[in-house]
Amino acid sequence: MTKDYDKAVEMVQKSGQRGVPVIDIDGNIVVGFDKSKIDELIGL
Repeated sequence: MTKDYDKAVEMVQKSGQRGVPVIDIDGNIVVGFDKSKIDELIGL
């Protein structure tokens, strides 16, 4: 994030957050590491 300004802007636009991680799974945004939400979105 500190090396790619455009990606940092994209992350804030998608999530409204500046913290990491921000994970985009098929347009579903997960802020922070939420294993149960990630598992749900990938079908586990």
